[in-house]
Formats: sequence, structure tokens, C-alpha cells
Amino acid sequence: MEIIYQKTIQTPLGEMIACAMDQGICLLEFTDRKNMEKQFKSLSKALNAKILEKEHLHFKQLEEELTEYFEGKREHFEVPLFTTGTEFQEKVWQLLREIPMGETRTYKQQSEFLGNPKAIRAVGTANGINKIAILIPCHRVIGSNGELVGYAGGIWRKQKLLELEKAILF
Repeated sequence: MEIIYQKTIQTPLGEMIACAMDQGICLLEFTDRKNMEKQFKSLSKALNAKILEKEHLHFKQLEEELTEYFEGKREHFEVPLFTTGTEFQEKVWQLLREIPMGETRTYKQQSEFLGNPKAIRAVGTANGINKIAILIPCHRVIGSNGELVGYAGGIWRKQKLLELEKAILF
């Protein structure tokens, strides 16, 4: 059985849990997110792996890059990521990574970029099950009316992340 390495990381917006395999970071979530146990179970099942609290070489790079990000010194993450989703979810997550820092898009715009303007709800669902917060920036997607909606880490964090990113650029 494979091993998923797990570590708790401190950030200015609260404690996060990171999980990694040799292929890359496979989970990064705020510890107070609802249904964390469900997240772990689904990850463990999807990867047929056991989660152990243990160091991994990707954690050092992740922590350095997150520190630089929160200090306003990093726009792009280079730590390898390892996602587990359907073909549609993978497309949505890739599209999220293409949203430039400091910018936002609506769920409707995201579905249009995917070539399926009616898939707004499906895009929202895929955003919601993204297991890699910040690095796959689902916080950059907002409601059509400009409201900050739907962020598992809490709307207040979504706002702080967007403010941080605007400050980095301007």
C-alpha cells in the first residue's frame, strides 16, 4: 500500500494540513474546513494509500513558497501537484491555475472558457471539491453578481487572499 505523507503548516490565515506523495502535493486545506475527515478518506481511497504524519521533500518547497506568497514575494507556485479527479474536474482545476493572480472570474466565465456555458453548477461543484487550496486558486472565482461566494476555507479567507494578491500586483 502507498503512503500519503501529512504535515500541519502554519500560515497567516490559520493552520493548514498538507498531504504529499512522490508525484506532488495532493492536499492543502485549512484545518477548520468542514468535512476534513471525509477529505482524508476520499484521498486515501482514490490513491489506495495510507495517510501518515511524516516529513516529505515536497513540504519544504511548499512551506518556502507559501511563506513567499504570504510575504507578497511570489506570484506562481512551482511545487509539483498531484490531483485526483474526473476528466472534467481536472479541466476545471487546470483552468483555475490559469486565472492570473489579482484577477477574478465568475463561475459562468469559467464554464464558458470550458466551452460549456450551461455547466455553471458543475464548475462550482468541481471548485468546491478542489483539495489543494491556494495553489489551485479556487478563491479567484466569484459569483456573477461580484459577490464572494462558496469558499470552503471561509469567505473571510477568500477576501484576505484576494486582497493579498491585489497588493502584490499593485
